[in-house]
Amino acid sequence: MMRSLWSAATGMIAQQLNVDTIANNLANVNTAGYKKMRVDFQDLMYQTLRMPGSPSTQSVQLPTGLQVGLGTKAAATVKNFEQGTFEQTGNKLDLVIEGNGFFQVTLPSGQVAYTRAGAFKMDADGNVVTSDGYLLEPPIAIPSDATDISVMNDGTVAVMSPGSTEPKTVGTIQLAVFPNPAGLSNLGHNLYTATAASGAAKTANPGLEGTGTISQGVLELSNVQVVEEMVNMIVAQRAYEASSQAIKTADRMLETANNVQR
Repeated sequence: MMRSLWSAATGMIAQQLNVDTIANNLANVNTAGYKKMRVDFQDLMYQTLRMPGSPSTQSVQLPTGLQVGLGTKAAATVKNFEQGTFEQTGNKLDLVIEGNGFFQVTLPSGQVAYTRAGAFKMDADGNVVTSDGYLLEPPIAIPSDATDISVMNDGTVAVMSPGSTEPKTVGTIQLAVFPNPAGLSNLGHNLYTATAASGAAKTANPGLEGTGTISQGVLELSNVQVVEEMVNMIVAQRAYEASSQAIKTADRMLETANNVQR
């Protein structure tokens, strides 16, 4: 059987995954805090027909070998954590991180997850939560009679109460950073969890330890560039077509071989 049939098939499968990833980027172009992904590819194993450097005579070595590759595969999906664009919303609980840090939230299981999406809300008990109701970590509660909420660049959350002339501090938002954020695991819902590849989270107040600072009334949108993704999709489509053309060519060569004796 011709190697090209299977090699080209691996190219089509790899490009299909590439288009899947691009489509996910485009689908999340308006998702707050979303970070675009790309696929890394690797060539597959090689069939060695002649080793480089093998002797051709007793005194002569071959300068090159004869090896045939057997296709490609997707090796990894890599998250790009560069800063997304900002949108001014004016919402008191819309927060953005200007830097590399992550907000921390507590999942129902008690596990801490991490997010760049700062579209927080207030639940019935006054707790600051995500859109899914997960508590900000460390938890911060806003008094029901608060007339105003202020979040400082250093994460300090203060409220104004009726009849009071001085703001009252109700908590401080802490941020987390990782040695290798690309190693975080995607949970969906704008959340990540730490893995052995990401390393353990290091938490600190905003502005310290490289976490970045917080701004109030602003949201970080995705870092997806539509034009860039469209170009990537065209390139992936052409690569897919080229692989399918290689299969057609190999099929015609087999057809020619089968018809030699007719």
